[in-house]
Amino acid sequence: MKTNRRTFIGTASAAAMFPGAAAFGQKKYDDGASDTEIKIGNTNPYSGPASSYGAIGKTIDTYWKVVNAAGGINGRKITFISLDDGYSPPKTVEVVRQLVEQDKIFALFQSLGTPCNTAIHKYMNQKKVPQLYVATGASKWGNPKEFPWTMGFQPDYHTEGVIYGKHALATVKDAKIAVLMQNDDFGRDYYDGFKLGLGKEASRIVKTVTYEVTDPTVDSQVIQLKDSGANVFFNICAPKAAAQAIRKAADIAWKPHQYVVNVSASVAAVMKPAGYENAQGVITAAYLKDATDHQWDNDDEMKAWRAWMDKNMPSANKADANHIYGYAVSTLMHETLKRCGNELTRANLMKQASSIQKLRVPLLLPGIFVNTSPTDFYPIQAVQLQRFKGETWDLFGEVMHAESS
Repeated sequence: MKTNRRTFIGTASAAAMFPGAAAFGQKKYDDGASDTEIKIGNTNPYSGPASSYGAIGKTIDTYWKVVNAAGGINGRKITFISLDDGYSPPKTVEVVRQLVEQDKIFALFQSLGTPCNTAIHKYMNQKKVPQLYVATGASKWGNPKEFPWTMGFQPDYHTEGVIYGKHALATVKDAKIAVLMQNDDFGRDYYDGFKLGLGKEASRIVKTVTYEVTDPTVDSQVIQLKDSGANVFFNICAPKAAAQAIRKAADIAWKPHQYVVNVSASVAAVMKPAGYENAQGVITAAYLKDATDHQWDNDDEMKAWRAWMDKNMPSANKADANHIYGYAVSTLMHETLKRCGNELTRANLMKQASSIQKLRVPLLLPGIFVNTSPTDFYPIQAVQLQRFKGETWDLFGEVMHAESS
């Protein structure tokens, strides 16, 4: 699996583009940074078909407000500018141009969505503005040779898909597989990994149906999948469609072995709307602790996060995994900016982001760490499988690293 994860990574090192940092006391700045401020941009679908992800942007915004209230980072306050792109790539291009060319941001952080980030990928690298810790697991974000200004955060979709494919073959006798996938790079990345995991058994996929992110429902697609006679269902959907698909399968008495992608594993945003009774046994991959999982009730990191939420976002639904995700990735960005010291250049930001070893980010599952290098732009490379049981997720098996998955 290691070679597949590295498909996009060449032998040339990105280090040559990012010369060593100056001494901590020597101040150097690019656009968006000064003695008093660091200006960070973001895009998020606060409206539209993927608006449930808006919880991530709101959590990040709150995180920086709390950091600023405590004095900022190395004495500088964070100006966080988060714009709504509605999960529409043309809109993403428009608002990102505004952030880069008018607002003069220091970096773009956690811009959300595979199609949206794809639309600005070349632009950000041409402008040499960091597109850092993007909110999508597409494998293309780990390509420092061609795109040295872009880095992902979460485990990549391709590897996650491989894991599901292998698990289905190992656990379902005479597997006949049906796939519902979003018709874009997000869906294709998962699908390609899944087929790789099936290997010579890829012909077990008996039906694949796509949907558009703007489709009001996926009911007709799920009916087609049931009619194929499949006993395994791979649900490659964003939260709204993922919940609809789980519910519809139950409504038409289709009871396959189900997999749902990690980005749609939120109990509040997906499983509860789908109906807890309909989601029993659904499997996904995890790399973050889930607030609904009672094994973490006395966990120090979870208790600290709950206290933070109670104080700063008291009306938010803590069962929504997007809040944990937003908090965790913000702590990583916080640490990366802190390591820049007084050399707040974009090159140094990427240098620091690409030289993190064995960093424990709060709320990652035990045994999972952030590791990067100038030739490895995949910060998190491990997951653990979990099964939905009752009203929460139940972890099982061992932590699987990309190299051995």
